[in-house]
Amino acid sequence: MPTRADLRQCWKPSLRGAGIGSFIGVLPGAGPTLAAFLSYAAEKRVAKDPSRFGRGAIEGISAPEAANNASTQAAFIPTLALGIPGDAAMAVLLGAMMIHGIQPRPEFFTLHADLFWGLVVSFWIGNLMLLVLNIPLIGIWVRILTVPKRLLFPAVIFFICVGVYSVNNNPFDVLMVIVFGLVGYVMNAFQYPTAPLLMGFILGPLIEQHFRRALLFSRGDMTTFIDRPISAAFLAASVLLLLTMALPLIKRLAARVAERKRVGAD
Repeated sequence: MPTRADLRQCWKPSLRGAGIGSFIGVLPGAGPTLAAFLSYAAEKRVAKDPSRFGRGAIEGISAPEAANNASTQAAFIPTLALGIPGDAAMAVLLGAMMIHGIQPRPEFFTLHADLFWGLVVSFWIGNLMLLVLNIPLIGIWVRILTVPKRLLFPAVIFFICVGVYSVNNNPFDVLMVIVFGLVGYVMNAFQYPTAPLLMGFILGPLIEQHFRRALLFSRGDMTTFIDRPISAAFLAASVLLLLTMALPLIKRLAARVAERKRVGAD
């Protein structure tokens, strides 16, 4: 069980993670993986000592888990209200609903109130069952960490290759797993973060698909992305975020240039 010190240390990261996860979950196609990575990156950025992350920092566990759970629940909103799956699991649920003749739409919550409230109750039951299963069995899960890496890593890679091959029965997919595994190893060796690559891999195809769709609807008019307040606000927020992340780098470069000029003048 978590101690009072653990609870004091992780309640703020959990709230931040839940907020990030709720926002990401509402976005169609984003999914809990993106929410967890963004929450982890946000906690590492606001932490007083970022070096603790990756070495047992409780904030690095509570925030991504809260974001993952919040994103999974929030993904039901676009799925049920608009018929747009929030992630792969929601796509399966959407297909099952359409097989039974249930059409997701804004009136879903009143036309199919029994199904909607049944889902809400299932959320509570599912989370309670997680507590019942995980807390007593935490000792078993922790024992996994005692498995030697020389045995654990090959087993993980084996199951990854089996899962990838089972999707399309194509050996080329297994080769891609090996290639990207080597890319990840090289990035970790040179201390390049892998999370942005994973997020780009997840969001890249979605961005291209919806960008082309928007241009088709607007007949090639690029102003379609700023003529509505919501889309303009998202673009402005994206630009502001990029500038916020770039400013510290620009300041460091300017300081280095000024230092070199000062040394040269001396």
